[in-house]
Amino acid sequence: MSETRFLLAKLKHIGLKTKTTLLILGLSGALMVVLISVSLFSFRQFSIATAQEQVRSLAEVVRVSLTESMINGVIQNRENFLIRLAEVEGLLQARVVRGPEVIRQFGPGLDAEQKIDDVEQEVLFSGEASFSLSNEFDAPVFRGTVPFVASNRGTPNCLACHQVANRTVLGAITIKLSLAQIQSKALLTMLAMTGVVAFFAIFFTWLFRSQIHAVVTTAQGVQGVVARARDGDFSGRIEYSGHDEVGQIAQDLNTLMGHLQKSLGTISQDVAKLMQYKVEGNTNLLSVTTDIVDILVEVSQFKQSIEEDHNKLEVYSRLSRILTDQFGIKRFTLYEVAASHNHMKAMVVDGQMDAPCGWCQPEILFQADLCRAQRTGHMIDSTGHPHLCNQFRNPLDLNLVHICIPVIHSGAVGNVVQLLIEASHASLMQRMLPFVQVYLRESASVVEARRLMDTLRESALRDPMTGLHNRRFLEEYVDTLVASTKRNRSQLTILMLDIDHFKQVNDTFGHEAGDIVLKTVSKAIADQIRSSDLVIRYGGEEFMVILQETEGFFGPRMAEKIRLAVEKLKIPISGGVLRKTLSIGLARFPQNGESIWEVAKHADSALYQAKEGGRNRVIAYSRGGGDEGEEGEA
Repeated sequence: MSETRFLLAKLKHIGLKTKTTLLILGLSGALMVVLISVSLFSFRQFSIATAQEQVRSLAEVVRVSLTESMINGVIQNRENFLIRLAEVEGLLQARVVRGPEVIRQFGPGLDAEQKIDDVEQEVLFSGEASFSLSNEFDAPVFRGTVPFVASNRGTPNCLACHQVANRTVLGAITIKLSLAQIQSKALLTMLAMTGVVAFFAIFFTWLFRSQIHAVVTTAQGVQGVVARARDGDFSGRIEYSGHDEVGQIAQDLNTLMGHLQKSLGTISQDVAKLMQYKVEGNTNLLSVTTDIVDILVEVSQFKQSIEEDHNKLEVYSRLSRILTDQFGIKRFTLYEVAASHNHMKAMVVDGQMDAPCGWCQPEILFQADLCRAQRTGHMIDSTGHPHLCNQFRNPLDLNLVHICIPVIHSGAVGNVVQLLIEASHASLMQRMLPFVQVYLRESASVVEARRLMDTLRESALRDPMTGLHNRRFLEEYVDTLVASTKRNRSQLTILMLDIDHFKQVNDTFGHEAGDIVLKTVSKAIADQIRSSDLVIRYGGEEFMVILQETEGFFGPRMAEKIRLAVEKLKIPISGGVLRKTLSIGLARFPQNGESIWEVAKHADSALYQAKEGGRNRVIAYSRGGGDEGEEGEA
């Protein structure tokens, strides 16, 4: 089995012309073997049939001769007849034996007739002739033993001389024939046939090889052209001048290669321009075009996905996974640029959202024009210039180079993507860079749209004059705030604040002065609270402060701190300086109500009590209607 596999493996590497020759020779050899085998079998059967007929004919001659001898009274000379008969060419022996009935009537006969072997005994007993083929003296010998059976037909007949019943076996004759001459003729015939078959096999092999030469040459040419095309070279052509089907194949393939060379080259250049990818002269156009088309399909799917994302953070997260999973970039930073404030923010660092700036000096976050890529709008590539950007830092002291890619939003840099790679992989990154850039370009419009939506949403949730969150923000945020408070089993303190006698400012000094007072007071309130707390312009001159996770008297103390800060303010306006105070009411969630709105209503009731009690004071809500404590009075 292993030898068969070995031969099949070797056969795969043999050329078509050699395979064809071997096939023809194999078929010719098989045909020769079949013809010789069939001929030998036929000659053998023919020789045996001929020998049988000869034996039967000789037996009939001997029977007639013996019958005539008996009639003529010369039966005693039968031995001379048999001796002369044995002199016939090819006849080795002719011997007669008597049957039991003849022996009973006429005696045992001659000495030679008394030596009966087993075959003759069987024939005398059965009355059926026996034929066999054997080798004697290295030559084939055919033996036939034929019985003489008594018959009452004819005149004279056997029963006239023999006193026996009809169909009695009177005797048998054994004849041996040499088939050597027939064998020699058969061998000569086989040699002649073999020569003829061999001649025609050689002739047809030569004829077929000459006819298939064009096919083989064309096939080899096709193989060479296809091999070159597989490597991106479509300039290969087949040289064949014939006008038959093979010539048509060669001509069609040459036309196809010319078309591919022209069309694929144009397609590759156009697709490469689409990706801003430079195709080198010795580049495999087929492979490059396939890779570029695959990338464009993936980019199209990527863009479709990010267009369905809810906000820019989801887009940044998906872009981060592309850099990590598809391009194998583990170290990178995705910055968001706020050009109006000259700020940058690290949105994703090494795949982590809202991680601290790790690969640049932190100053660029507050002075974005320190970033060379942001300032120039050009890609910064340090692979050939290690110290090109002085804001790059390498805290892990790794052998890294960086590439910073600015992403343009409406003519300005909206993002900067910083890629860090080991210096030894710089050439690989240069080849991947066009594919990374196409992802960044396709995501730019989506990120810009999401940022614009966030800005619009943010502006809708903030008071345009004071910059504080407005009541609409509270309506959207309240469920999240309540869920977080219940989950953490904490509490909230809600302060309702109102500027005392604010209407007098507008009536006396005008609305411009009123706006200055609102802005100044709102800033003072915001400066007193923690970053986890919220300040909301609730309406007009009324504000709400939500203090998170407050216990004990923290809420009243914070309210008093705010009241004192506003009381100390000196607000410059056109024509003088104003001083204003706050009245504050507070209530706690969930102690004073099941919802934020219910608690806010109670805090507003406490504010009303503070107003009624003389203003410029803090009043805490109590269920009995009285205040739980005053932290200060005017």
